[in-house]
Amino acid sequence: MSNIISSALRGQFRQTNEVEKQQSTTQQTGKVQMNAFYKWLLDPKRRGALLVTPAVLLLFVMNIFPLMWSFGLSFFHFKASSMKPPRFAGFYYYEKVLADPVVWDRFQTTAAIVSLSVLTQLVIGSALALLFAKKFPLRREILMMILTPMMLSFVAVGVFFKLFYEPTFGIISQAYMYFSGETMTLLATKWGAIAGIVIADAWMWSPFVMLLVLAGLVSVPDYLYEAADVDRATPWERFKTVTFPYVKGLLLLAVLFRTIETFKLFDIVYIITAGGPGTSTETIAVYVYRMAFQFFKTSQSSALSYILLFVVIVLTNLYLYFVNQRNEGAS
Repeated sequence: MSNIISSALRGQFRQTNEVEKQQSTTQQTGKVQMNAFYKWLLDPKRRGALLVTPAVLLLFVMNIFPLMWSFGLSFFHFKASSMKPPRFAGFYYYEKVLADPVVWDRFQTTAAIVSLSVLTQLVIGSALALLFAKKFPLRREILMMILTPMMLSFVAVGVFFKLFYEPTFGIISQAYMYFSGETMTLLATKWGAIAGIVIADAWMWSPFVMLLVLAGLVSVPDYLYEAADVDRATPWERFKTVTFPYVKGLLLLAVLFRTIETFKLFDIVYIITAGGPGTSTETIAVYVYRMAFQFFKTSQSSALSYILLFVVIVLTNLYLYFVNQRNEGAS
């Protein structure tokens, strides 16, 4: 009986040893595989990709995935305020947006604000660039002060000008009352409100246009101006034949950047006028915001947003077309 028990214990002991050996072998194999994986991962050939991977993942999570998600929503019946599951709608909301007269009215309002604002910025920015192209006392200090507005946030600029336009204590109303004896309510009319928005946007971004134009002016070689003086060219001929060719490309770039940014203008409009009086200054960006977050028309607002994206892409391609035409003409 004791022999049977001892043989059984020896057999169980052998099985335990075999299991431990197998576990040890498995752990060693796992360590070898992990070491090989780390060696492969930390290879100098893959070091660049390894450093870029966190940025790519962050870009995907923060930008690409929401973009794809919202694009997908534009093809479904979906409301953020509803618990109903999305239902496929195809191009229904794109057709609805393009046939909506309210959308076209907002496009016209946006086009008016963009045209006036960009034109004002070009005029003021070019004039400032011509001024600062020459050296004079305190030039650097004054230049830094003029560049300050474009470093401020949109919200701060909107609040400042909202207070400036106040009819009771605003500085503009007080200055008007000093000469006329009456208060001035600039934001009470459509074109007065548009003028208030254009002034605020131009005050903030004219220095940006000035920088681009100034970069073109300082890049003009002095010997070209000297040759123009020898030929007794008039100031207009000097500007047309010498200055403008160096500035034209940067002017187009300024027009492109400011058109795209003003086309998306939201903060200043929403703070200063909130789209009023009525809906006379409601830009397309403000309309998208109201549609998405006040009326909860999620799919319709997504479709309109991608139509706006398409418009921006078209504007960019037009700019590139004109630049390529200019380069081909120069060659």
